[in-house]
Amino acid sequence: MAAIMKNQPTPPDHEVLTGLVERVTYQNAENGFCVLRVKARGHRDVVTVVGHAATISAGEWVTATGNWVNDRTHGQQFKARFLKTSAPTSAEGIEKYLASGMIRGIGPVYAKKLLRAFGEKVFDVIEAEPNRLREVDGIGPLRAKRVGSFRWIGFATAVLIESTGGIGEVQEGSVSPNTDTRSATCSGVR
Repeated sequence: MAAIMKNQPTPPDHEVLTGLVERVTYQNAENGFCVLRVKARGHRDVVTVVGHAATISAGEWVTATGNWVNDRTHGQQFKARFLKTSAPTSAEGIEKYLASGMIRGIGPVYAKKLLRAFGEKVFDVIEAEPNRLREVDGIGPLRAKRVGSFRWIGFATAVLIESTGGIGEVQEGSVSPNTDTRSATCSGVR
């Protein structure tokens, strides 16, 4: 009797992983290499993602394309060939993002206060109505001006420029101020 062989699909050369960045364990400012802890969809535990990103912060939503590898020293991790980040939209993500220090003048205490005052519209307030930041207890004119300076060129663009040291370092990429989504490659990053 001849055995019937079924065509088994070959594994794809890459996978897509999406989730919330819980922590940035390591980031090299010179080449963008980063080690992230991500609460990924479809995974019970937080996973390690390694790759390159111009800038990334806790609380951001990340979409990574790559493969799972088992590093001898660090164990299983997702090695990303491409990372795309988006500004957070959930209350938990927004608080983590604001508390991460990506915006000068806002840390964990002010992140909670801003989220309590403006909810999930906090980025809209920062960008479009920075004077309203003074409604939050403890935010005076200097802090409101510093935080509100992001509104002039778009929130995501300002973070990208500040984090990479200027537009001149961004070789390729796109920034969409309407969706606060960015992907870029810094000098020396492949």
